[in-house]
Amino acid sequence: MPDTPQAAPSGVAKPTFEASLDDLDKVVRELESGDLSLERSLDLFSRGMSLSDACRKQLEEAETRVEMLIRKDGAMQTEPFRPEK
Repeated sequence: MPDTPQAAPSGVAKPTFEASLDDLDKVVRELESGDLSLERSLDLFSRGMSLSDACRKQLEEAETRVEMLIRKDGAMQTEPFRPEK
């Protein structure tokens, strides 16, 4: 299934998880370069926190949709996915 952006409430396409993660990676690399003004560093940090939060929310949404098929009493039933810790 191809990655298709989901419509955000404002009608603007919501970035995919992969796009947000890629943007977060770019922010981290720029922050790690160390050649930034304080203002640029703060702007990037704020952007990174926002991207991190968006990725976390998308992962949580995906986790709630994942179901495993299991056989109970001879019939297939769904059960919420609970990863082993």
